[in-house]
Amino acid sequence: MAFGTSGKILRVDLTRGTIETQQIDEEFYRLYPGGKALAAYFLLHELPKGTEPLSSENILILANGVLTGAPFSTATRYTAVARSPLTRGFGESEAGGFWGPELKMAGWEAIILKGRAPRPVYLWIHNNHVEIRDARDLWGQEPEFVQNKIREIHNDKLIRVLQIGIAGENLVRFAAIENDLRHFNGRNGMGAVMGSKNLRAVAVRGNSKYVDWANDPKPIAELGRTLAKRVKEHPQSWDLQDKGTPGLIEPLNAAGILPTRNFHQGAFEQVDKLKWAVYEKDLLTARGSCYACAVRCKREVALDDRYQVSNAYGGPEYETVDGFGPDCGVGDLQAVAKANELCNRYGMDTISCSATIAFAMECFEHGLIGLKETGGLDLRFGNAGAMVALVEQITKRQGIGDLLAEGTRRAAELIGGDAKYFAMQVKGQEMPMHDPRGKVGVGLGYAINEAGADHLTAPHDPMVSNPESVSFKGAKPLGIEAIPSRELSERKAKNYAILENWTSAGKVTGICFFGPAPRSFIQVDEFINAIRAATGWDIGVQDILRIGERATNMARAFNVREGFSPKDDTLPERLFSPLENGALQGVAISKPDFEKTMAELYRIKGWDSANGAPSRERLRELDIEWVADVIGV
Repeated sequence: MAFGTSGKILRVDLTRGTIETQQIDEEFYRLYPGGKALAAYFLLHELPKGTEPLSSENILILANGVLTGAPFSTATRYTAVARSPLTRGFGESEAGGFWGPELKMAGWEAIILKGRAPRPVYLWIHNNHVEIRDARDLWGQEPEFVQNKIREIHNDKLIRVLQIGIAGENLVRFAAIENDLRHFNGRNGMGAVMGSKNLRAVAVRGNSKYVDWANDPKPIAELGRTLAKRVKEHPQSWDLQDKGTPGLIEPLNAAGILPTRNFHQGAFEQVDKLKWAVYEKDLLTARGSCYACAVRCKREVALDDRYQVSNAYGGPEYETVDGFGPDCGVGDLQAVAKANELCNRYGMDTISCSATIAFAMECFEHGLIGLKETGGLDLRFGNAGAMVALVEQITKRQGIGDLLAEGTRRAAELIGGDAKYFAMQVKGQEMPMHDPRGKVGVGLGYAINEAGADHLTAPHDPMVSNPESVSFKGAKPLGIEAIPSRELSERKAKNYAILENWTSAGKVTGICFFGPAPRSFIQVDEFINAIRAATGWDIGVQDILRIGERATNMARAFNVREGFSPKDDTLPERLFSPLENGALQGVAISKPDFEKTMAELYRIKGWDSANGAPSRERLRELDIEWVADVIGV
């Protein structure tokens, strides 16, 4: 293969202890250019139907995108894919940082991990040298120790270490994978899959140049310089650089869509204790970044006060501040920072963890669980100390934490009664901290996404609601129109389908959500030009949208094969009830309008309304008709 990729895939069978190399050709890679698409292809071909997520037969795939490691801002992402232990469907989670680019520089596009090692191990990759090494002395240790130890063993401080924590070892169903201690594949329980394989870490050092970025490196280098300059000029990327995502707390509270007390409310009376000015003054120590990225959206924090918080594990993002803050009724920023540090230290998704604790608090307030079940913890909303203690219990599966480590859907089934109404989840995955009652396109994404509720399936409605906004103008070349945030209609379904394909293409090619328009500073034509420059491919906007649609349809087909149907594409009943306070007090999603819009979305996508499967005709149009044979349509 000429440009943009080595075309090499590393295959590791942990049961047999074997390591093999697979070489893919350019024809294959143009259809599945990395990330979500490449992983979905192999999962459909090689994972038998009905495989248990935490069995040795599950497959974990770590896949770079074709642009991962390119020399410009936000080209940093890789994807982790397996059958999810949280949803039992297509499991997917992206992360940035430095690990993906390092894997690229070592000469590998993806790693396919099978089997289960007989004892704890880690995988060591140094360019073409790959070996499975003993990790029994690393098992049970904290990530900072593990990273330092691996670097010490190999005498190289620049080794990039991807790893799980104690939560992954304990098979917490929403355990995360982390790299460099600060970057996370948080969603869908990929850390539990890795833990079930007795694989503690994948350490990579790539100090050779295995990938040529096009025949002429000048265009992509020039694009890098242009984008680095624009980061400081574009209002959205500048805001991310200045405040990061924690800056969303105040505007979402003002808009009445800040999830509060397990999504009962849209505004929090103690928001002033959590706002950016307090975060910056009391917590912030540095602004971190990912490989070659000038956005620098990562916050790093430290505390030595009522709580001790190390700066080794980054700082809380917006989702975490709201999840452990207003959604749990907690107005204590120090407690929020500590809960975040514990999740990162132990390797656990902060969204699912905080949402699960909010669920437990509502169960406690309604008498479905009591002090006997909680071991004396008073789990009423607002109890910061109990919240922090529960993070520890979930990680270690102690007391009620053992139940909650199963996620809200399973916990609700075991608790019984009205608990199922308090579980704010879709397909088993807990909802992120964005309320669809104020931006209904996010609700469409929560419902239809193959991995369960996820806020990064498509750009959020406010970004494309104002025709005069910078964000809408940036995305207009995709063929969208400006539509009010709360409108449910045929045209909203059309907008969503386009934007979902655009976002999915980013997950395939390795671009961060905070790169392209409408969310940020890279314009549509520049994204296209980046792929052209890096690969030499002659592609346009519609080609990119097809790349994204192809990946989404393969992921959808996996779920159909595993028994999912349109009945799983829904939302928690609470979202069809009015918000209790805030600027949108009294506002709910109309269930008939929602269902009508979902039906239109199915039609646009070419999916069967009875079984949810993509039609053979649509799959043929996407050049993946083989998928129809896999699912029998």
